[in-house]
Amino acid sequence: SGFIYPAFYAPTRAMNIGDINKRLSLPADIRLPDGYLEKFNLNSPLFDKPLSRRLRRVSLSEIGFGKLETYVKLDKLGEGTYATVYKGRSKLTDNLVALKEIRLEHEEGAPCTAIREVSLLKDLKHANIVTLHDIIHTQKSLTLVFEYLDKDLKQYLDDCGSCINMHNVKLFLFQLLRGLNYCHKRKVLHRDLKPQNLLINERGELKLADFGLARAKSIPTKTYSNEVVTLWYRPPDILLGSTDYSTQIDMWGVGCIFYEMSTGRPLFPGSTVEEELHFIFKLLGTPTEETWPGITSNEEFISYNYPRYKPDCLHNHTPRLDNEGVDLLSKLLQFEGKKRISAEEAMRHPYFRSLGGRVLALPDNTSIFALQDIQLEKEPGMRTSSLSDSGELTGTDTHLACDVRPYINALL
Repeated sequence: SGFIYPAFYAPTRAMNIGDINKRLSLPADIRLPDGYLEKFNLNSPLFDKPLSRRLRRVSLSEIGFGKLETYVKLDKLGEGTYATVYKGRSKLTDNLVALKEIRLEHEEGAPCTAIREVSLLKDLKHANIVTLHDIIHTQKSLTLVFEYLDKDLKQYLDDCGSCINMHNVKLFLFQLLRGLNYCHKRKVLHRDLKPQNLLINERGELKLADFGLARAKSIPTKTYSNEVVTLWYRPPDILLGSTDYSTQIDMWGVGCIFYEMSTGRPLFPGSTVEEELHFIFKLLGTPTEETWPGITSNEEFISYNYPRYKPDCLHNHTPRLDNEGVDLLSKLLQFEGKKRISAEEAMRHPYFRSLGGRVLALPDNTSIFALQDIQLEKEPGMRTSSLSDSGELTGTDTHLACDVRPYINALL
């Protein structure tokens, strides 16, 4: 774990924050106060030899990482069976954060979803994936410190009166695909995609959150508290009992979210597996041996005995989508996982041609909004609010005190 520093770390050059961030493997957007820069410059031997894991921990601890007292709790955002989520502020950076406090009173210790989320997010560093800033472990709790974003996609839809500007739909969809492509290349499946798990900031940056089900051995239909997990974004092969999980499991959910952004309503809002499949088959046609080889021998499919629906035209249901958008949607909503378009292929679909080729060449940690010609367009019906420096809600729309809702849904 020793660090071999490049030749440009000359002894005569003063250390800068970037050096320290790299040295201690801090997130790129962490901005340490100037006092720490002076401290490290005076203590430059830290940079003169490889940094052991123990020394790195000591250095981080001296700065304030891994300590509860580094963060001020501002508001309680929500509570689940295992975790409570707070809005907070970092004393180190003065930035708003989301604090996910996981209780460890249960005999089995930290829930496996939390352990999975920590282990994955430590390795997933991308502009379209929520950043895990810090982990604080005490005898009674495990606290995950995340970057704070303004709202989730569900709330964004609600605030737009369920009518998102179609240019913004394209930007959100591209960012979703970009984050997923990064995950899929690393053999990580999200497996719980829904608007509530996609966080958005004021700039329009969309980030994947809640990796609690990623790499799980099975996808539950109920939480520990017996709350039903939504079926609306689940692909039909999984609904019919398939455990052959691949990256294509997420692509069906992308299609459902694409439709919801374009129309303002969920595509398949079923409350049971049987009803969910019924909605799917009513739109896309009841599958046959020709359209889905092997389906006629699936016992669950046979037991439901669905009417033989013919496929409906997607154009009839998505009047705001152009031909290329409908084509991409149809490639996402394929019954068989192996026939669904991949995230990488989808990013190169003609639907995104208007964004220009440079969006495909950006480094992983660079936002698409770093490109001057990429901008979020104003939403005509958007109800606005903003956060003051103190974290207080300002503006006329006091209903947006539920700016905090993303962390109830995406982090619990």
